Parts: sequence; structure tokens; C-alpha cells
Amino acid sequence: MSDRDYYELLGVERDAGLPAIKKAYRAAAIKYHPDKNPGDQQAEDRFKEAAEAWSVLSDTEKRALYDRYGKRGLSGAGAGGGFNPDAFTDFSDILGDLFGFGSIFGGGGGRRGRGRRGDDLLFELEIEFEQAVSGTETRIQVPRAENCEDCDGSGAAPGGIETCSECSGRGQVAFQQGFFTIARTCSRCRGAGKQITKTCDGCNGEGRIQEERTLTVRIPPGVDDGMRLRMVGEGETGQGGGPPGDLHVALHVRDHKVFTRDGSDLHCELRLGFAQAALGAEVEVPTLDGSHLLPIPAGTQSGERIRLRGKGAPALQSSGRGDQIVHIQLVTPEDVDGEMRELLERLAEMEGQQIGDGGLFEKVRKIFHG
Repeated sequence: MSDRDYYELLGVERDAGLPAIKKAYRAAAIKYHPDKNPGDQQAEDRFKEAAEAWSVLSDTEKRALYDRYGKRGLSGAGAGGGFNPDAFTDFSDILGDLFGFGSIFGGGGGRRGRGRRGDDLLFELEIEFEQAVSGTETRIQVPRAENCEDCDGSGAAPGGIETCSECSGRGQVAFQQGFFTIARTCSRCRGAGKQITKTCDGCNGEGRIQEERTLTVRIPPGVDDGMRLRMVGEGETGQGGGPPGDLHVALHVRDHKVFTRDGSDLHCELRLGFAQAALGAEVEVPTLDGSHLLPIPAGTQSGERIRLRGKGAPALQSSGRGDQIVHIQLVTPEDVDGEMRELLERLAEMEGQQIGDGGLFEKVRKIFHG
């Protein structure tokens, strides 16, 4: 993964739209493509960095993770950049996309016989709050396209494949235009160099069949709601010998009855009586590690926050932990009579508070909350 900022790599502003990002990436890809800069390692590195930046900034969810957490969020969610070898693999891809024709250099290479990469898959996985915080391992059932065993993914019955007569097995047809030799993908075999004359009965010539596969998903400690894990090569099988796609596991974390989360920090509410807040106390509060005896300083006010260092969630891909923030909420008694009423009236008198005729509940509320 590149150390440089992705927006800086492509030369765009952080609020740039997808068309501007795409335009910048195309320009960089053409300028630094290895086919145009043979033997130039620096150009190759710049090309890979641009492809890595594009793979993140062109994906809405990856970009949101990057904007919020930086590269740390991408690697921890399994959605991190990395150079995608299928993105503009040769120079003809770029020129074909921009100008509508194949390689203007002629001669070498081409795309003959290269299979199509399998599709990426998305699996929605709901997990408990505790599982997201501490990490877990679970098994999922994923329906996906697998290679047909009868034809080994070729789509042809035994002896049912022959060399394409249009391109003589090259996958491309070339023609002269001025000073240039222009190569186009063969329309008959679509670049495969071969044709199926008899299809496989097991898959009806598709080369793949739908099956359900059981996979083990390892969820690292500290993941958060909305993050994705990428399982490389666990998507659908490629066609024509192409590589498989990836499986993206979207995590949905259930709410917790006590804690809410902000990154690696946890928040909870602690309800205190007036006497506890005024005189000070020691109160048990829940944490991820069990109950914790929390000292309450005398004179604590409603709305104050007490921070417990290192009691939050694990920081993603780090040995550290966030903090737990305890929000103090004073509780106003609703049923006040007898001796308690006398004490509260005495307190109001000592503080110079006018009780008035607003009802007992309103009087007490004013005493406690001002």
C-alpha cells in the first residue's frame, strides 16, 4: 500500500467528484503505463500507485472509510487499496477506453487467451457488539458460480473445441491504417483464439454452475458497523481461465444495551442520585472487562463526563485501546413525602431557593438541575 495520500497521487481535491477522479486516473495511467515506459521502474511504481488510488476513490464505501480513518481503516476492513493487476493491464486497454481502438504499437502481446475475471460478491453479515469489539470467527454459506467439473470450466464437451478460423488462434486480427498497424479483438472468438463446437451438457456451455460454499470468516478485534472484509479469491470463478473475484463481507453490528461507540471510544450513561453527586460516592459501572468501581467526586454535576483510560474498544490493527466515557445523569426523585420532603425544603431554604406553587416535582427538579 502506498504511503502517499490518494488525492495527492491523482492531483485532485478531496471533494472531487467521480468524473474528475476518473479523468485524473486515466491521465496518470497513460503517462506512466509500463508499456509506454519500458524499463522505467519509477514510472511503473507511479502507475501502480495511481491504480491503487483509483481502486479506493472510485468505490463509494472504500472512499468513505479512507476519508474517515485513512489507510488504517482500509487495511483493517479488508477493503484496502493495493495494486489491481486487472486495472488497465496493458496500454491498449487505456487507448481502447479513451479512443475506441486497440494498440497502436502493433506487434507484441495483445490480450489473446486472457480469461475474464470472476465477479466480486457481497455478503451481508450481522454480528453482536461484543464480537465486533473483541473479534471472532464465524462460518457463512455463500452461493457462487464454480467451475463445472465435467468440462473443467471450458464450457465444451470432450473434443468440442477448435482453433478460431478468423484469427488462426491469435485472438486478434490486425489491419493497416496509415503508418500504424491496429489490432482488434477477434469478433468471432472474442479474443479466446478458440471456438466451442459442442457444449458441455453439465453446464450448458457456461463453464460454471451455481453452488453453495461454506467459508470461515475471521473478524479482527475493533471492527465497526459498516466496515467490509475482503476475502481475496473467494468470489465467483473466472471464465476462460481468468482469476476468481473477491468476496466482500459487509459487517452490520447490533446495538448494545449499555454502550454506544465512537471509533475506539465507548460511551455509557450513569444515573446518580442527588446525594451521591453532591457528597461523592463510589459506584460500580459496567466495562468490557467487567464491573469497575468508579469514584464520583463530591459536587459532580449532571452532564459531566468521567473518562476511563484504556477501557474502550481495541484500536483497529493496533495493540492499544480507546477510552470509556461515562456520562453523568442526575435522577430527580418523583415520589417525595415525609422526612425527605422536609429535608428538601430545608435544603431549598439554606440555598435561598424559592419553592413557590409549581408542584413538588417541579420544585425538586429546580433544586437538582437549576
